[in-house]
Amino acid sequence: MVGRSGAELIAEAAAAPVDGWGFDWLDGRATEERPPWGYARLSAARMAAARSALDIDTGGGEVLAEVPQPPPLLVATEAWPPNVAVARRTLERLDGRVVQVDPDAGLPFRDAAFDLVTSRHPVHTPWAEIARVLRPGGHYLSQQIGAGTMRELSEAVLGPLPPPATRHTAQAVAAARAAGLDVVRLDRAVLRVEFHDVGAVVWFLRKVVWTVPDFDVERYRPQLERLHARIRADGVFVAHSRRFLIEADKPAG
Repeated sequence: MVGRSGAELIAEAAAAPVDGWGFDWLDGRATEERPPWGYARLSAARMAAARSALDIDTGGGEVLAEVPQPPPLLVATEAWPPNVAVARRTLERLDGRVVQVDPDAGLPFRDAAFDLVTSRHPVHTPWAEIARVLRPGGHYLSQQIGAGTMRELSEAVLGPLPPPATRHTAQAVAAARAAGLDVVRLDRAVLRVEFHDVGAVVWFLRKVVWTVPDFDVERYRPQLERLHARIRADGVFVAHSRRFLIEADKPAG
């Protein structure tokens, strides 16, 4: 993006669509290391062995659509209306059903309806509801956002922040056990993220809304201009995402 002003880059990113949960717009403008466990591969293996599966917070269905061998019954939930339409188109070839849900309500499915539940980067993990809709012997697989993810970027916009109070792995393990699930795997990773222009920062903040919850281009324009100058000087802005993988079983008894 050599030669383009911060204002031009910001305006371009502010006008770009952010529907769905794909990140193709950032190609060539930002990079992120991938977790070592390979969530897509793990999900595909679990789906191939399942008879019925539920994917929670599917976004635009992009990750679920990578499954090469879906189960006979495949259902996904999504709360954000623009994503629901995208997910229905994306998952049509898998015969997957997408259900729009209220994020503050329970899962609209009967007890013991699924032998597999998955979720990649859920906004909130409804542990009790997951345990309820899993069949005895069923399995939950999830890649989640860890505490303090992208903190460097949040603080570049908001200033110094207190230590994160949520999304700690110990909290997830305790909640899973409280719901009656047995945690069988827990892995953690800290991953390098590079932004190569301020437009990539703006688009990311519009897409991943919890990084700066009240993000607005005009409200934070001075901070964005400072980030533009910093990237021009250093060549890149570096932050770190934090992820953890958790797998849990519902006791067969």
